[in-house]
Amino acid sequence: MSNHHFYEPKDGPAGIPGLDHDPLNSIVAPRPIGWISTLSEDGTRNLAPYSFFNLFNYRPPIIGFASMGWKDSAANIAATGEFVWNLVTRDLADVMNRSAATVGPEVDEFALAGIATLPSRLVKPPRVAASPVAFECRHTQTLRLETREGRALDQWMILGEVVGIHIAPELIAEGAYKTTAAHPILRGGGPGDYFEIREDSLFKMQRPG
Repeated sequence: MSNHHFYEPKDGPAGIPGLDHDPLNSIVAPRPIGWISTLSEDGTRNLAPYSFFNLFNYRPPIIGFASMGWKDSAANIAATGEFVWNLVTRDLADVMNRSAATVGPEVDEFALAGIATLPSRLVKPPRVAASPVAFECRHTQTLRLETREGRALDQWMILGEVVGIHIAPELIAEGAYKTTAAHPILRGGGPGDYFEIREDSLFKMQRPG
C-alpha cells in the first residue's frame, strides 16, 4: 500500500503534516515565464510576466499564457490582436520582477522598470531590447477556463500564433539553437523561487524508434 500523502485540492492540503502551503505550483515546476509586451488602443506600452505559459503547437507555432483576472495584457490583446513574448534570462531577472508591479493601465512598465525596447517587424508592440529571443505573435484564441461543473473562472487562456522570431546570433552553434547559452530562468513554487537552465544540468535521451 502506498504511503504517499493524499489530499483533494478543493479542501486544501491542511490535513498533510508539515505542509502549510498549497504545493501545486511547486510540483508543476519549473515553468517557462511568459514575459508579454502589448500596446493598449491608445498606445500605452505594457510589459508583464506570467508563470502559466508554454508552447502548444509546432507548425504553426502557437504559444499561450493564462491570466488570473482580466489584466492589462489580456485587455490589450483583445483590443489589438497582437503581443510579443520575450525570453527572460538570468541577467534580466531583476528587471522582469520589477515589471510585475501591480500598477494601473496608464503606467508604462518599460519606463517603470527602466527597460529599453526595440521595434518589432510585423506587430506593433515593442520587444525587450536586452532579451536574446523574442516572438512576435498575433492573437488566435482566448478561452475562459471552467471548473468540471462548468462554472466560469476569472482565469483566461490567451493563445497566439508566432509570426516572427528574433534570435541573438550567439545562441546558435553547430547548426542548432543552444538552450543553455541564453541562461534562461524558469518559475518555481512559493512566493519567489526561480531556476536557471545551465549546461551542468543537461542530459540527453533519444526517442524510441
